[in-house]
Amino acid sequence: MPNDASSALTILTRMGFAARGLLYLVIAWLVLSAGRAADPSRALGYLSSGGGKPLMLLMIAGFVAYGVWRLSDAAFNVERHPADRKGAGQRFAAAVSGLIYLFFAWQAVRLVSYGATAGSSGNRAQDSAATALHLPGGTWLLFVASAVLVGVGIAQMVNAWRCKFCRHLHPHVQYAEWVKTIGRGGYLARGIVFLISAFFLFRAGLESRAAEAGGMEQAIAWLDRPWDVIVAAGLGLFGVFSLIEARYRVIHDVPVDRLADKAREHLPV
Repeated sequence: MPNDASSALTILTRMGFAARGLLYLVIAWLVLSAGRAADPSRALGYLSSGGGKPLMLLMIAGFVAYGVWRLSDAAFNVERHPADRKGAGQRFAAAVSGLIYLFFAWQAVRLVSYGATAGSSGNRAQDSAATALHLPGGTWLLFVASAVLVGVGIAQMVNAWRCKFCRHLHPHVQYAEWVKTIGRGGYLARGIVFLISAFFLFRAGLESRAAEAGGMEQAIAWLDRPWDVIVAAGLGLFGVFSLIEARYRVIHDVPVDRLADKAREHLPV
């Protein structure tokens, strides 16, 4: 039987899936209705100005729980990945995802504390590329990062093609055609965004110019009509799929109390 702490983390993790879904729906809305390219950071700023502090507090709780759950999966194999190279890659991806959503939680905290100005942070991809280019071998770091993004983008597309995302859903909806259609559209759009971002990073390394780097917002803005609208609609589908996961994802409990006991054992007396 799961303990109270594990059950609470599971509920909050579902809130995290819902918060992720809301972010992607806002990104799609900004492109489709206002013609403005956006990314999760800009979507957070939009939600902060429109939904106010209560909504942001709910999203912070969801992002933190989702981040902890993903990091727990990376560290303790909560999702029961195979004990091979593929499983190691999946756990590494879980760690990266966990850190990203903890970063989103930090951004949301800043928005609650300091207002909308805290969300306007410019092009983070360019900032990161500029930092890399000032390091020894910085150009090669950008090439490696670009290759990683290519791998992630291809993985998203393979996920869309094989409907691998269905494996984690409740059997009642696991292979429903409407679920597969929504998930496929969402993962395909994400794959396209990752591949364009990889191209930007490769170009930044090739030309040694951080200004060539870009993330989701720049990738959408780079596309001509109607492709920007199509990709934005796909990102909206990913938002809908995240809401489906919030309801139907099979989430294995994290042994919170046992992990806390192990951590206490290593604390100095």
